[in-house]
Amino acid sequence: MVTSAPENPQNPADALPKSWDPSAVEAELYQGWVDAGYFQADPTSEKPGYSIVLPPPNVTGSLHMGHALDHTLMDALTRRKRMQGFETLWLPGMDHAGIATQTVVEKQLAADGKKKEDLGREQFVEKVWDWKRESGGTIQGQMRRIGDGVDWSRDRFTMDEGLSRAVQTIFKRMYDDGLIYRAERLVNWSPVLQTAISDIEVKFEEVEGELVSLRYGSLNDDEPHVVVATTRVETMLGDTAVAVHPDDERYKHLVGTTIFHPITERQIPVIADDYVDPTFGTGAVKITPAHDPNDFEMGLRHNLPMPTIMDKAGKIADSGTRFDGMDRFEARVAIREELAEQGRVVAEKRPYLHSVGHSERSGETIEPRLSMQWWVKVESLAKAAGDAVRNGDMVIHPASQEPRWFAWVDHMHDWCISRQLWWGHRIPIWYGPNGEIECFGPDETAPEGWEQDPDVLDTWFSSGLWPFSTMGWPENTPELEKFYPTSVLVTGYDILFFWVARMMMFGTYVAGDDALGGGKVPFKDLFLHGLVRDQYGKKMSKSRGNGIDPLDWVERFGADALRFTLARGANPGSDLAVGEDHAQSSRNFANKLFNATKFALMNGAVVTELPARGELTDADRWVLDRLEQVRAEVDEAFEKFEFSKACEALYHFAWDEVCDWYLELAKVQLAEEGNRPAHTRAVLGAVLDSLLRLLHPVIPFVTETLWKVLTGGESLVIASWPAATGVATDADAARRIEDMQKLVTEVRRFRSDQGLKPSQKVAARLNEIDAADLASQVPAVRSLARLTEPEDGFAATASVEVRLSRATVTVELDTSGTIDVAAEIARLRKDLAVAEKELAGTSAKLGNEAFLAKAPAQVVEKITARKQIAEEEIARFTARLAELGQA
Repeated sequence: MVTSAPENPQNPADALPKSWDPSAVEAELYQGWVDAGYFQADPTSEKPGYSIVLPPPNVTGSLHMGHALDHTLMDALTRRKRMQGFETLWLPGMDHAGIATQTVVEKQLAADGKKKEDLGREQFVEKVWDWKRESGGTIQGQMRRIGDGVDWSRDRFTMDEGLSRAVQTIFKRMYDDGLIYRAERLVNWSPVLQTAISDIEVKFEEVEGELVSLRYGSLNDDEPHVVVATTRVETMLGDTAVAVHPDDERYKHLVGTTIFHPITERQIPVIADDYVDPTFGTGAVKITPAHDPNDFEMGLRHNLPMPTIMDKAGKIADSGTRFDGMDRFEARVAIREELAEQGRVVAEKRPYLHSVGHSERSGETIEPRLSMQWWVKVESLAKAAGDAVRNGDMVIHPASQEPRWFAWVDHMHDWCISRQLWWGHRIPIWYGPNGEIECFGPDETAPEGWEQDPDVLDTWFSSGLWPFSTMGWPENTPELEKFYPTSVLVTGYDILFFWVARMMMFGTYVAGDDALGGGKVPFKDLFLHGLVRDQYGKKMSKSRGNGIDPLDWVERFGADALRFTLARGANPGSDLAVGEDHAQSSRNFANKLFNATKFALMNGAVVTELPARGELTDADRWVLDRLEQVRAEVDEAFEKFEFSKACEALYHFAWDEVCDWYLELAKVQLAEEGNRPAHTRAVLGAVLDSLLRLLHPVIPFVTETLWKVLTGGESLVIASWPAATGVATDADAARRIEDMQKLVTEVRRFRSDQGLKPSQKVAARLNEIDAADLASQVPAVRSLARLTEPEDGFAATASVEVRLSRATVTVELDTSGTIDVAAEIARLRKDLAVAEKELAGTSAKLGNEAFLAKAPAQVVEKITARKQIAEEEIARFTARLAELGQA
C-alpha cells in the first residue's frame, strides 16, 4: 500500500511510498489529469494542431488486447506531441454496431418470450437506446484504466444527432451524383439475422463437408451427359446452366445444346466460359447465379435466368419441387438421397475439408443470395483513394503494406450499404404513392403519405465519415479548421480494406469542401500495426482459450506494465507475441525505475542548472552524452512509428546504463570531497528528469509519480519534451568509461568463476593503468570490482588480463585462501579454447587466396588484427596455466 508522506518530509524521497504499487495510485492520477483539463483540446490555440481520432469500438464491446495495443500507441503519440508544444486532440467515441447491438437486445427480448415484431419498429429502437444508455460503453471505463488521454468532452457516438446529419448529407450528395443506386445483386446473407452483412462480418472456417459428383443429362452413356461436382447439392434447384471451357475438346459438341436437369426436369443450356478450369475435376461446373458469386458474374455475361430458391430464413422456396419448405441443410441430404436413387451420384468424398463463410455475429453458414439492395458505385472513389497514396497525400507505414492497399482499392467491387435491420441510420430514401423515389437531406421533409425505405445503412458507412463527422462536418467548425485533416490513423492491418478504405473514399470525395479547408485526405499518415498473439505466436481466440484480458494484467501488473509490454513489441506491420513473462518483465522495469529514482532522491538528486562540462567527471559526461544519443534515437523512432525501437532504447539505457552503471559510479562520486557530490546530484537529477519525460508517453503513471517528486513540477502531461542539447559528444570520456566497464566486468566474471561472494573484498594491484588512460577511473574500478589497495608484502596468486582500447591491463589479485584452483584452470581452458577457435578461423581466411583477392582492404586489416589478438591471448592463457602446473 502507498503510505502517506509526512507533512514536512526531511527528504523528497519521503514523499514516495516504500515500493511501487500501481493499483494504489493509477485511478487517482488519471482522474486528476481529466479534472485538470490536460486532455482537452483548444481549437482557438495558436499552437500547431495534432489530431488522432480513436477507431470507434462497438458500443457492445469490451477492451481486448488489440484495443489495448491501439490505445497505447495512440496515447503515446498524443502525449509526446502535447509535450512537444502541439495543441493535441485525441477524439474518442463509439460505433453503434448495428448488427451486434440489435442482436443483444433481441436476445433480451427472446428471454422474455418476445420478438422485435411484438414491439414494432419505434418501440424496439427506443429499447435499444435504453440499453445503450444503461449498459453500453463498458469500454470507456476500461480506457480510463489504461490511461487513455482522450478529450472526453468531445466523446462521440455514430448515431449522435450531428453525426446523423453528416450521414444524411453525404448520402444525398452521393445519390444526386449517381454514386448511390439500388439494384438486385448477390450479397452475403445471414439466414439467422435475415440481413445482408459486410465482408468483414464473414469469417471463413475450415469445415468437414462432402463433395458429391452428380450426373446431369442422360443416364445412357451413349447419350449427352456431363458430371459436375458440388459441396452444396441443394443449390442445384437454382441451376440455369452447365458451363465448360471453350477449348475443352471433351464438351465442344455439347456447347450450345441443352441438357436434362435431374431434379427440376428442365432442359438447361451448356455454355462455354473462360472462367471454367478444364483441369479441375471433370472440367464441367453447374451454374447457380442467384447463390454463388462466380456463378452470378457468369450469369450476367451469358444473360442467364437467376431464380432465388431460398427464402430469407434459408429454407427452400419457390423451386417448384417437393423440397420447398425444407431447411437448406435438410434439403441437401434429401436431394442427394433422391439423386442416389436415380443412379446419378457418381462419387462422394467424405469428409471433404473446405473453407466456408460463417456469420461472425450469429455463427451460421452464410448464404450467397440475390437480393435487392442499395449500393455505392466505388470505381471513382476507389481510384481517388489509391491516387492519394500514389501522390503521397497519405503515407502508409510500413510501406510494405502499399501493394495490399493498391490490390484492394484498384479492384474493389461496388459496396452493398443496406442492411435489413431496425437499429442504425435509416436510409434517407422515400417512396411516393405513384412510384416516385426521392432522397431527402437533413433539412428536407418528405411529402405526406410517402414511406421511407425500411433498411438501415451498413455500420461502416457512418464510421467511414468518422474523421470529419466527429468534428462537426458538414458545418464549418473551429475543430475542422484546426484539426482536419487528422495527423495519423493508428489501426491494425487486418481492417485496412474495410474501414480505412471507406474513410479514404469518403475523405477524398468531400475533399475541397469549404468546411474541410481543402483537405485532400482524412489523415496524413496511416500506421498499421500487427496482431497481438500469445507467447507462442498463436492467434488469440475463444476456441483456443489463449486470449488475455488486458484488464487482468492491469490488476496484476499495473497499467504501465501492460502498455510497455505492448509498445515494446510494436513494429510497423508486424505481429507481436506477448505472455505473462513479458508483463512481469515490464512490471520489474517500473519497479527498477521507481527504486532508482528513490535512491537518487535519498542521495540528494536535484533538478538544477548543470555545472560546466569541464567540471564534470568522465562518468557524468558519458551518461549525459548517452542520454542525448538515446533522446535522438527515441525521437527518430517515434517519427517512424517504430515504438519497439524507442522502448528498447529507453529500457536498456535506463536499466543497463543508468541503473547498473551510473548509479553505482554516483555512489563513488558522492563519497568524494569538494564539489564532486553536488555535481553528481545535479547530473542525477538531469538524467532522471529527461528519462522520465522520454518514458512518460508509454508509461505515464510511474513516471508522473516520480517526476513530480523529483522536480516539484505540476504534471508530466504538460511538461516539455526533451530537446537536443547541441553539446558535442566527449569521445574520450566514452572510451574511458567503456574500458572501465569492460575491466570491471572481466574482474567480476573472474570473481564469479572463483565462487567469491559479491561483497567479499580482494587485495589487487592494477598494472598498466596509465598506459590504458584509466588513472581517473581507478576509484570506480576498485569500488565496483570490490578490490582493495595492496598492502606491504602483497603477493599475487592470480591475475586477470583485459585487453582495452589503448593497452592491456593486468589485475593481480591475492586470492590466497579464497581461490578455487580447479575453477580457475577450467576458466582458463575455456578461454583458451575460444582463442584457439578464433585463431583457426582468422588463419583460414587469411590463408584463402580467393578471399584475399575479393575482400576489401579494411576487412583484411580487421581479420589480421583479430588474429594477432587471438595469438596474444593464447600465449597469456598458456602461461597462466603453466603457473598453475597445467603446462
